[in-house]
Amino acid sequence: MTMELQSLILKAIATLGFISLCNHLAKFLTWVWVMFLRPPKNLKQYGPWALITGSTDGIGKALALELASKGLGLVLVGRDPMKLKATRQQIQEENGGNASVKTIVIDFSKLRGDEIAKKVEEGITGLDVGILINNAGLSYPFPRFLHEVDLEMAESIVGVNVVGTTWVTKAVLPGMLKRKKGAIVNIGSGSSAAVSSYPLLTIYTATKA
Repeated sequence: MTMELQSLILKAIATLGFISLCNHLAKFLTWVWVMFLRPPKNLKQYGPWALITGSTDGIGKALALELASKGLGLVLVGRDPMKLKATRQQIQEENGGNASVKTIVIDFSKLRGDEIAKKVEEGITGLDVGILINNAGLSYPFPRFLHEVDLEMAESIVGVNVVGTTWVTKAVLPGMLKRKKGAIVNIGSGSSAAVSSYPLLTIYTATKA
């Protein structure tokens, strides 16, 4: 192999290495921009109201408090009237009584899809719902194998995680399409995204995926 050919090969390898380095650097800088530097969106551009399912505990409640602090009106959907009332009161207190909050009592595990859609449609009549957060989720009270899950529990999990999410979206989506703007966020689970197999939570994992 001549010196000239060796030099050409080294230059080619160096060029490929530089391109690869630039590619990784660009990805890293993009990540830094998105995670730390990018200015937040004005969520009101989607509409003045946000609807959140599973809004009385955990992630749903935290999102409700955060969105209220941004000045959005909230439609809280949950199955427990007392928890909805308490969450509504907390949001009002933390925002000086200025937050607009409505509640809709729905138990996704007990209603058909069309009944869910009807209750949501009635609850948001006249409201410009620009953000929908499908957060409600149901799992087993403790891990168990698929054949050990009774029919009632299986139907409840499917009802909350699949039927509820589908029909709430169906009820809210037409308004977004009419206004040509809106954002829909479906909250998943690490058990379905990060773990390839969850043999003791099979139905939950599948429905949240």
